[in-house]
Amino acid sequence: MSDSRVVIAKQAARLLKNGDYVNLGIGIPTLITNYLPQGVEIILHTENGMIGYGPYPLEGEQDADLINAGKETITELPGCSYFGSEQSFAIVRGGHVDVTVLGAMEVSGSGDLANWMIPGKKVKGMGGAMDMVAGALKVIVAMEHATKDGRPKILPQCTLPLTGKGVVSAVVTELATFELGQGGLTMTALHPDTTADAVKKVTGVDFKIAKDLASYER
Repeated sequence: MSDSRVVIAKQAARLLKNGDYVNLGIGIPTLITNYLPQGVEIILHTENGMIGYGPYPLEGEQDADLINAGKETITELPGCSYFGSEQSFAIVRGGHVDVTVLGAMEVSGSGDLANWMIPGKKVKGMGGAMDMVAGALKVIVAMEHATKDGRPKILPQCTLPLTGKGVVSAVVTELATFELGQGGLTMTALHPDTTADAVKKVTGVDFKIAKDLASYER
């Protein structure tokens, strides 16, 4: 299997629709714009005050005043808008962001999300994650399927402090994609280099398998 981060970003990009207003969290989600399907254009929102920003700048063309929430330099697109943080979060809290894609440390089978701290470790704060998962119409988690020591990150219950309760709509990992609903977890897509049985061994909760199970692109 190729770089897991790229696999995840490619598959997460397939869940976005043309015209979606999207907020991308730091890490894997920022790669998504490189892999949008043909004909799909999205409008990017960053909570520090821009809508309609563009890709990373070329080397030597960075503008230190144009950054996303992860403090990475970005570019303007025609029609890009600027505003203060208070207006940015009013957009989020008002339900005007269609999708947020962010990473996670843990996700529960009922859609709870823990992505902001590990007790005992120094953290800068939650940032905008709690607002994003509460305000966005759809929350997609893009994360590696297991921890570095092989423990499941999809669990019956989160053991870490929650960012949001029952907020996750979908989970995309390098192995499979899951939709979360009232019936629990359903696998909707699977990487061709693995099997459903192999995924079950590294998933902490039971899941259903969709009748129209899709396959990841290689």
